[in-house]
Amino acid sequence: MKNVVIYTTPTCSFCKMTKEFFKENKVDYTEYDVAADQQKAQEMIDKSGQMGVPVIVISEGDKEEIVVGFDEAKLKGGLDIK
Repeated sequence: MKNVVIYTTPTCSFCKMTKEFFKENKVDYTEYDVAADQQKAQEMIDKSGQMGVPVIVISEGDKEEIVVGFDEAKLKGGLDIK
């Protein structure tokens, strides 16, 4: 089972698009608002090396894939969506 985490801000249109994509494809995810949570903001920067949102982390076991921005092809690949 893949675990999906998305780091977002409330005003980010690409974040909204990503969450809509998850909803359409019935993907469960955990969302962190990095505008309100500095600890999660730092965690996002540590993982992705940048401050832009959304940052999506798809993990399974000890493997982790980072997707920055709304990249539908990468998300479909990482989540095994046809």
